[in-house]
Amino acid sequence: MTVEQGMAKNIVEKGNLDKPLIIFNRTEQKAHDLSAKLPPGKSTVTASLEDAVAKADIIFTCLGDDAAIMDTIAITSALKGQVEGKTFVDCSTVHPDTTNMLAERVQSKGAAFVACPVFGAPAMAEGGQLICVLAGPASAVEKVKPYCKGVMGRANIDFSDQKQGKATLLKVIGNTMILNMVESLAEGHTMAEQSGLGTKDLHQFIETMFPGPYTAYSGRMMAGDYYKRDEPLFAVDLARKDAKHALHLAESAGVRMKDAEVADGHLADVQKHMGSKGDLAGIYGAVRQEAGLKFEV
Repeated sequence: MTVEQGMAKNIVEKGNLDKPLIIFNRTEQKAHDLSAKLPPGKSTVTASLEDAVAKADIIFTCLGDDAAIMDTIAITSALKGQVEGKTFVDCSTVHPDTTNMLAERVQSKGAAFVACPVFGAPAMAEGGQLICVLAGPASAVEKVKPYCKGVMGRANIDFSDQKQGKATLLKVIGNTMILNMVESLAEGHTMAEQSGLGTKDLHQFIETMFPGPYTAYSGRMMAGDYYKRDEPLFAVDLARKDAKHALHLAESAGVRMKDAEVADGHLADVQKHMGSKGDLAGIYGAVRQEAGLKFEV
């Protein structure tokens, strides 16, 4: 289950909806597949984005990159007389400038716009354990909160009455910390193997000292999950998109994010080795190759 599917599942099961959730996906079969996993009668599928927006009061969007969400909002904001009074909630991880442009476009049509990027892996999304970052007009944020903490997430970070781009700025910076975590684990595991310590003994330390995401990524590396999956958990293309946003923002602020630069270089190696099937955890394979080992464990 993807993060987006986990969010939809929890909105349906715990969101106290008074009507079915309307699901739209640019690949219609994915919408039907998701609806089939939800309780009967709790969701409907539409093949039309315009139809979904026309029938909904609150519209959640979550897309992979800036171009996709800009195109989607361009379509919806062009619906004359059908968006006024509605609330748009974007959960995409995009550049803060993109978020602010989206907000201006939606608000110019008489609708409200809330940025709501989330932190958490698919398993956290399915379990309703995401961290939701909310920014936008306080009145609009209050409409969205009932679907966040206690439904999709375990906590909110509230930037009410602040520019929507602040939420995605935090998301981009926060994602560099995840990127750096994976880089450190990859280097540590490779060092453990090459020095004779052994990856199992390093993993025991990680489990004891850093339970949670560190342990999960460490386990994925040891098991070879980073190259064995049919679909990546955190696609390399999206990880590099986030890294590029972070490096651009850092340059604009007069800051160097050297850890992110190194990790992005390894992600480029993952792309070369695995193409679009590459996963963020594949950084381990790239670091292994630099040490003269095979990409795969």
